[in-house]
Amino acid sequence: METPPVRLDEVDRRILEELTKDGRQSVTTVAQKVHVSRAHAYSRINRLQDEGVITRYTAVVDPLRAGLRASAYVTLKLRQHSWREMRERLSAMPEVHHIGLVGGNFDVILLVRARDNVDLRRVVFDQLQSMPGVLDTQTFLVFEDVDTR
Repeated sequence: METPPVRLDEVDRRILEELTKDGRQSVTTVAQKVHVSRAHAYSRINRLQDEGVITRYTAVVDPLRAGLRASAYVTLKLRQHSWREMRERLSAMPEVHHIGLVGGNFDVILLVRARDNVDLRRVVFDQLQSMPGVLDTQTFLVFEDVDTR
């Protein structure tokens, strides 16, 4: 069953934009930037959390500075009806930074980050290709990352 979208007004969108830029800024700072009272910003942020619009707060890590010098998008073709099991296995892999179930010529696209190409090869060949349910993979090396958030 699909969850219906939450109604967002302009204040909600501006609060989300500010928190996306810097999730560590105080409610007071967000309120000042959005031009609402601190109490109003606080209640809006709580509502956005309660309704599942804001699901968590996290840090954006520079992969190169963190020692992850090799990145690739890896596509997977899966055996029919294996998605739920695959999602669990892929989510448990620390090298997998994003998982997308997609339509088209493949079923899943992953963002994989590794220490170097040797480590990336290990992840793709030894882990991903050997998983039950994986029929085929394709690897697309990332030469440069641009985070637009």
